Amino acid sequence: MSCIFCDLLKNKQDYLFENKYFYAIYDNFPVNKGHVLIISKRHIADYFSLTKAEIKALDEAIRTLKTKLDKTYHPTGYNLGVNNGISAGQTIMHFHLHFIPRYDSDCKNPRGGVRGVIPEKQSY
Repeated sequence: MSCIFCDLLKNKQDYLFENKYFYAIYDNFPVNKGHVLIISKRHIADYFSLTKAEIKALDEAIRTLKTKLDKTYHPTGYNLGVNNGISAGQTIMHFHLHFIPRYDSDCKNPRGGVRGVIPEKQSY
């Protein structure tokens, strides 16, 4: 069965970032300008399948991309999100992290941030 993220890796397109374990691309359906996906080169389902070396490389990717996105888009915040499993909203069963720049006034009330995955629980 084909995997969109494995296919992207095989096609070796221009990546925003690449290291031994990950590559990064702009999301095709961005939540905000600069929305990036950090994708594992190894076909694994979720965050909990990452090795210690991969977790360290993921942190490197996040920090490197933050510097790049700060210079390009000048966000005032970030959301980092991983959907692990179908009930968490995962639709592609290949590890990827959503790295989403946030901006003042990009939504009416950002309070609660990632708690918004269950909208009625976002405000507290």
